[in-house]
Amino acid sequence: EEKLVESGGGLVQAGGSLTLSCVASGFTFNDYGFGWFRQVPGKQREGVSCIGSNADSTYYRHSVKGRFTISSDSSKNTVFLQMNNLKLEDTGVYYCAAIGPPNAYCSEHGPAPYEYDHWGQGTQVTVSS
Repeated sequence: EEKLVESGGGLVQAGGSLTLSCVASGFTFNDYGFGWFRQVPGKQREGVSCIGSNADSTYYRHSVKGRFTISSDSSKNTVFLQMNNLKLEDTGVYYCAAIGPPNAYCSEHGPAPYEYDHWGQGTQVTVSS
């Protein structure tokens, strides 16, 4: 059974950092692309970043470019999202998602929720002033 488990969320002051982790089990890790999404109440889930299979491509939402870094470690079946210089507007529930072949790449247009097949339960990130 495919499963994604996120961790690393929490409460942080503006300007601080957090690293989110997503452990994937039941997947052939290198065959899948992964995305990070976030959602706040009353708004649609939005794509933040993605990484293609074999880490061959990445994408960042404009508002997080230069602050967030996505990476993966196939030896640990884990995808990371390093978030630096956090802003109030980064607050939300962050979800990890996986997309399988043949579409396991990271589009230049960014990840769209409907494209992803598997989802984690989410981890809350709260940025305070």
